Amino acid sequence: MTRFLLSGLAACVLAACNSSDKTSLNKFSDPVIVRIADLQDRRSTDSLHSFFSHENAAYRKEAVLAFASIQDSASVDKVATVLLTDQDTAVRRAAAFALGQTRSSRSGNVLKDAVAKEKDNKVLEEIVEAYGKVTKQWTPPATDVKAGIAWSLYRAGLNNATGVSDNATAAALLNKNESERTRLGAAHFFARGAKNFDGLLEVIGNAATTDPSADVRMAAAAALRKIVSDSSLMVIEKILANEQDYRVRVNAIQAMRAFPFAKIKDHLLKALNEKNVNAGIAASEVIKATITEEFWIELANRASDLKNWRMQANLYEAIVKVKENKAVIDEIKNTYQRSGNPYQKAALLTALQQSMTSLDFIEAELLKADTPVVRSSAAAAIVELNRNKKFQPSMKQRFAGLYVKAMQTGDAAVIGSVAAALGDSTLGYRDVIKDPSFLTEAKQKLSLPRDNEALQPLEAAIAYFEKRKAPAVTNAFNHPIDWALVRSIPKDQRAVIHTSKGTITLRLLVEEAPGSVANFVALARQHYFDQKFFHRVVPNFVIQAGCNRGDGWGSEDYSIRSEFSPRRYTTGSVGMASAGKDTEGTQWFITHSPTPHLDGRYTIFAEVESGMEVVHHIGVGDQILSVEIESADAQKAK
Repeated sequence: MTRFLLSGLAACVLAACNSSDKTSLNKFSDPVIVRIADLQDRRSTDSLHSFFSHENAAYRKEAVLAFASIQDSASVDKVATVLLTDQDTAVRRAAAFALGQTRSSRSGNVLKDAVAKEKDNKVLEEIVEAYGKVTKQWTPPATDVKAGIAWSLYRAGLNNATGVSDNATAAALLNKNESERTRLGAAHFFARGAKNFDGLLEVIGNAATTDPSADVRMAAAAALRKIVSDSSLMVIEKILANEQDYRVRVNAIQAMRAFPFAKIKDHLLKALNEKNVNAGIAASEVIKATITEEFWIELANRASDLKNWRMQANLYEAIVKVKENKAVIDEIKNTYQRSGNPYQKAALLTALQQSMTSLDFIEAELLKADTPVVRSSAAAAIVELNRNKKFQPSMKQRFAGLYVKAMQTGDAAVIGSVAAALGDSTLGYRDVIKDPSFLTEAKQKLSLPRDNEALQPLEAAIAYFEKRKAPAVTNAFNHPIDWALVRSIPKDQRAVIHTSKGTITLRLLVEEAPGSVANFVALARQHYFDQKFFHRVVPNFVIQAGCNRGDGWGSEDYSIRSEFSPRRYTTGSVGMASAGKDTEGTQWFITHSPTPHLDGRYTIFAEVESGMEVVHHIGVGDQILSVEIESADAQKAK
C-alpha cells in the first residue's frame, strides 16, 4: 500500500495535480500539500509566500492558512494582498482568519477596510470576526452579518477593546429570532468582555433561563456574576431550581462568587449534594472564595462529613483561610496521613496554604515526597503562604532558605513554582538573597524543550537578580512531523480511550492538525497514555491528561508546533495543552462545553464522537487504561 501511494505521489508531482487519487487516506497524499504543511511546521515564511500566487486555489489556501499558526507580523501585507485580490472565497476566508491570528495594527486596518470590498457573506463574517481579534478600539463594521458582529464583539471584548456603548448592540443580538451562533457570540461577550451592563439584567436573565440552546444559557448564566443585585441573585436561584443541564448550573453557581457569603451560603451548601459532582466541586470553590469568619464552625462540621475529597479539601481551605483553628488543621494533617490517594494528599496540602503554622509540615512533605503531584503541590503551597496576607517580613529569611533547599531538589515543577516567587519584585528577595548562584545551578538541571514551562519563570528570576531583561524561552525546531505516518492515517480515524469511568471515542482531525494527530497516534501505539491519570478537571471547562508526572508539569524531551485552524472549541473538542505557542508535547484536554476563549490559541486535533457522558463524569485521579487507534477494518464495521 505504501509503495502504491508513493508511486501515486510521484505521478501527481509530474502532472501537477491536486490529489484526486481516490485511494488516498487524506489530503496529504498530495506531495505539494505536504510541502506546504512542512513549511508551516518549520515556520519557513518566505517559501510559503511563493505559493500565494499558485494557480491551484487549494495550495493558495493551505499556504495562507499556515500564517494563522506562524503569526508573522512581517507577512501581514502579503496576506492582506491575498485577502483583497484572490478570486477564490475559500482562500480569502483563510486569509482573513490568518490576519485575525496575527496581532498587529496593520492587520486591524486591513480587515476593517476589507469589509466594504467583500461581497461574499461567509468571507465577510470571517473578516468581521477577525477584525475583533486585532483591533485596539472596536467600532461597528458597516455590515449586517450579525453572527460576524456578535463574535467580533466577543473577540474585541477579550482584549478590552469595547465600550459600554457596545452593550446595546450585543443585547439586540441575544434576541431569540437570531441564529444560535449569533446568540452564542453575544452571550459570551457578556460573560467575558462586557462591562457595566446592570440595566440589561432582563435580557441576560431571559437568555440564561429560557434560551433553547444550553450553550447560550451557560454563557448568559456566567454573565450574571457581573450584575451584583438581589434581582440577579433571583435569576441564579431560578436556574438552580429549574435547570436540568448541570453545566448551566455550574455557571450559575460560579456566578455567585460575586455575592456576599451570607446571601449565598445556603445555596452553596445545598449544591454540595448536586447529582453531578462537578457542580458540587464548583460550589466548594465558591465557598472557598467567599467565606467569612462567622460561618467557619458550620463549615467545619460539614467538611468532616463530605465523601468527595476535592469538596472536602476546598472546605478545609475555606475554613483555615478565615480561622486558623488547631483542631481543623490537625484534622487536615491526619486525613493527609491516612490517605493513599496522591491527588487527595496534594489537595490537602493546598488547603494548608492558608496556615502559617503549617509551614514546617508542608516543608517536610516537600522534601520527602516521592510522588511528583505531592511534591509540586507542597512547593505551590509554600509560595502561596509567602503571598498570604498573614506573611510577615520577618519570615523572609526563613522562606529564602527554604527556597534554596527546594531548588536543590532538581524537580522541574518545584523549581518553576519557587522561581516565580523569587522573580516577583513585590516579594523583594533580591534584597535578602546575596548569592543567587543556586538559581543558575538549578537551571543546569533543566533542559529544553522538556522543561520549557519551568525555565520560563526561572529565566525571569535569574534576570531579576541580575537586573536585566529576561530572555525569551523558546524551543528550537525539533521532532519534525512524520509524514509517512500522517499519510497512513485516514481522515476519519478514530481513537478509543478506555478509562476507569468508561469509553470515549475520538475522531482525529489529521487534515487540520497533522503534526498533533501523528504525535497522538505514535504515543498511543507506544502505550504511552496507558495507566496515566486525568490530573486536571475544571468544572464545565476541561478534563486533562497525558502528563508523565501526573501533575501537569510533565513533558518528554521533544516538542511539536501549534496548529491553529478556524475550527472552534465546542462541547467535546480535544486540544493540545501547552506552556505557550509551539511548546506542545504529550498533554491534551477535552472540553465540557464551548470554550471560545481557546479558539486559535490551542491546537484542536480531535472531537469526541461518543462518550461525552463519560467525559462529564471523569474526575481528578481517574485513569486512562489504554488508548486504541482503531484499525481500518474496525472503522469499516461502524
